[in-house]
Amino acid sequence: MPMRFSPLRRGSLFAMCGALVLWTSERQPLAQVPADLALINGTVLTVDARDSVAQAIAITAGKIIAVGTTDQIKARIGSATEVIDLRGRSVTPGLIDSHVHFSAADALFTVDLGDASIKTIADAQQRVADYVARLKPGEWVRGRGWDEGKYAEQRYLTAADLDAVAPNNPVWLTHTTGHYGVANTYAMKMAEVRKDTKDPPAGTIDRRADGAPTGVMKEAAMGLVSRLVPPLTRDQQKQGLARIIEDFNKEGMTGAKDPGIGQAKWELYQELLREGRLSVRVFALWSGARRLEDRAAVLARVQANPRQAGLAGDGMLISGGVKMFMDGSGGARTAWMHEDWNKNLTDLDTGNAGYPSTPPDQYRQIVTELHNAGVHVSTHAIGDRAIDWVIDTYDRALQATPTRGLRHGLIHGNIPTDRAIDTMARLQRDYDAAYPEASSTFMWWIGDNYAGNFGRLRNQRLDPFKTFTRKGIQWGGGSDYPVTPFAGRYGLWAAVARETLNGTFGATPFGTAESVDIKTALRSYTIWAARTMFLEDRIGSIEAGKDADLAVWDRNPYQVETAALKEMKCELTLVRGKVVFKESR
Repeated sequence: MPMRFSPLRRGSLFAMCGALVLWTSERQPLAQVPADLALINGTVLTVDARDSVAQAIAITAGKIIAVGTTDQIKARIGSATEVIDLRGRSVTPGLIDSHVHFSAADALFTVDLGDASIKTIADAQQRVADYVARLKPGEWVRGRGWDEGKYAEQRYLTAADLDAVAPNNPVWLTHTTGHYGVANTYAMKMAEVRKDTKDPPAGTIDRRADGAPTGVMKEAAMGLVSRLVPPLTRDQQKQGLARIIEDFNKEGMTGAKDPGIGQAKWELYQELLREGRLSVRVFALWSGARRLEDRAAVLARVQANPRQAGLAGDGMLISGGVKMFMDGSGGARTAWMHEDWNKNLTDLDTGNAGYPSTPPDQYRQIVTELHNAGVHVSTHAIGDRAIDWVIDTYDRALQATPTRGLRHGLIHGNIPTDRAIDTMARLQRDYDAAYPEASSTFMWWIGDNYAGNFGRLRNQRLDPFKTFTRKGIQWGGGSDYPVTPFAGRYGLWAAVARETLNGTFGATPFGTAESVDIKTALRSYTIWAARTMFLEDRIGSIEAGKDADLAVWDRNPYQVETAALKEMKCELTLVRGKVVFKESR
């Protein structure tokens, strides 16, 4: 029987650059087994400990059995081996998003305002008006993705803006950050939000000078309106998962850490896994308690779905631990800071240093109890004061109950203090804990908003990746989708370029001193991200014995100009050796 041959793409062979590393048979646990699949004539960026570059890969039963030169891998080709001629294309480990709200349901079934083509309030109003035209009076308008930092007016959407296009329908539109939203007058009447309505704990009702609500609700105040919005159906939620799985694979993405899930979403994941439709590895974090009285229920849910069960299987679906919150948003200026927020880069938001979203002492008690129970915890913290509290909490818990390998995480960790950075470095070294899950795309997609709010001095501290590398700190790259677009190539580019979308306060208001090179950025989306999911022994690099989660690209990210990283195109994606996406020609 002749071997099967699948050229990925016709064309001339690209020049091969970089060192080619030879692997000996002693390093191949399945050395004599003919390959099911061989990828040859490529540039294989292994992201191993030496950043080795190879030409070819052999795969059997979903696992990599050999990595080396094309001639070496040809020796693994048998009569039934499928061969893919890469014709010079580059291969990386499949990209992993270490922080993504993994669903496209809102994009499919609600008003999508997260489009860079929406540049004015009028553009946003038109998008809402188009949606309203399909509804009956009284039906809800639900949407997401607006961002005042992208608008020419540089201001929030308000109830008045929405009343002009939806006077007869209740409207609730969540901001791109997910930490604030805007309601129209119809919805506020339904929610009984009035001038005399008090701000709820850990929440803010935005008000006009006369005290009347503008329609914008921040943090816990969002619940005053959002609790009334009809939820999407189970079928819509499942369609949203199916779509984002497909879209991830198209972008060479094979892993996702999904924070803050509930039982319904877990059951959908299990269903998709049984149906053979889960082609992205999911490491799920359960929604954590914000009150002491809820902590027992959270712990019980985690213990009913132990992490080790997912790790012991095929590693496709893992109940990983718990997500906690310490503060709010850089966009809403609700994140907990040591000093007052800025506005418009140089103005001061006097008296507003944000606030904790969970009572700090209660947070510390909840996290300590989870730690003592052996549960992985990852905490949302954006402001420097919140970050200090979270890292100090981990430090105290680890000192009191030394446990190596729980890998507690710091979600976002936008502007850590020097003390927090030093503590993270020590905790990673001594306890395998305190890993940032950072979204470099914040600097791009919501960077114009962020730059104005953090202010000139704090901007230079945002996402201090270069400092992390100097201190020996590993981090996982992530998008926080739908806060920013999820494609990993954007995150790779943003970590290197540190440019904002519109350049409102200059192209690089965060400076470039904390930029990293593409090799480091790629690690954050592969092997380091795999570590945050407890999967670094299985995925994250291209090495013999690991699962064949791979992405094939139209260019070599190590060789192209920085701007070209954002335009990388995935041409083939494999998960456990199975092709889950192939660009059609």
